[in-house]
Amino acid sequence: MQTNTINSTETHNSCESSETVTQLPFTLSSLKAAIPAECFQPNVGKSLFFFFRDVLIISLLYAIAHRLDSWFFWPIFWVIQGTMFWALFVVGHDCGHQSFSKKKWLNDLIGHLSHIPILVPYHGWRISHRTHHLNTGHLDNDESWYPVSESQYKAMPWEQKIGRYYLFLLAYPVYLFKRSPNKEGSHFSPKSPLFKPSEKWDIVTSTVLWTCMVGLLGFLTYQWGWMWLLKYYVGPYLVFVMWLDLVTFLHHTEPDIPWYREEEWTFLKGALSTIDRDYGFINHIHHDIGTHVAHHIFLNIPHYNLKRATEAIKPVLGNYFRKSEEPIVTSLWRSCTSCHYVPDTGTKVYYTHHEG
Repeated sequence: MQTNTINSTETHNSCESSETVTQLPFTLSSLKAAIPAECFQPNVGKSLFFFFRDVLIISLLYAIAHRLDSWFFWPIFWVIQGTMFWALFVVGHDCGHQSFSKKKWLNDLIGHLSHIPILVPYHGWRISHRTHHLNTGHLDNDESWYPVSESQYKAMPWEQKIGRYYLFLLAYPVYLFKRSPNKEGSHFSPKSPLFKPSEKWDIVTSTVLWTCMVGLLGFLTYQWGWMWLLKYYVGPYLVFVMWLDLVTFLHHTEPDIPWYREEEWTFLKGALSTIDRDYGFINHIHHDIGTHVAHHIFLNIPHYNLKRATEAIKPVLGNYFRKSEEPIVTSLWRSCTSCHYVPDTGTKVYYTHHEG
């Protein structure tokens, strides 16, 4: 099954790989020149508006849930509030890219205020996410949602396959402590290979704040009980984790998306190894995170300028721009069933799947 509205770099069999080193018909400079200069400029007032809007909605939802305190409402609350946790994460995501404002101290402050309440270690995540952006589409160096090789897939224990291919929407908390398969390191330890020695105190700061948040949740649970924790925090948190894993998975997992080994990989090729998605009516709620191609090429563009930037570079990219407008559930099912591993050889390869 093919994506309904998708522009591919080429038509191919997903089991095939290319040995020919190819050159792109455009450069990073030509793409940047196509985008209005103001798209790269953060607007502090607009950035703060989205942050406070999300915080206000989250606060109002908590007030409504506390007022109703009904099991008819709690599941609805979890879905809505978890989605708002995800929206708040995206604000912190801009902070991590320093596209929230031009002031690093403000980016780090709002980043912590956005991420620590939803148990994301801001600096640890910021740095590992930077690694992902610098190595997107690289089979060996990418940080998240990269494929395994066919031989690795065949040697993978069954329990690991279940976790990777069937329970992946709950993967994010595990990733924070263990990273992705075949990589080591924790987002909480300054000694992790993820981080440079000069980043030690950033990691310590975020880890201490994250620990304080866990301590606060523990104290409130002691005061009000496990049911309070489930209703007010665990439910929304799990929905948030599912959103984070779903969106990240879908933006980097598609039979049509190429992956590169060292000889073929370049930053721009890797940045184009992603796909825009249409999430329907929640596009604006989660800050148009579906505009992912432009974001990977120019990660310093604020989220509220990405739609304009996308329209500007589409004529330059031509068939190198990918966008799917099919239902998210359809895309999820296809990627789950057809994207298991890539061939052991080849400098440019595509996902294929295990038959049977």
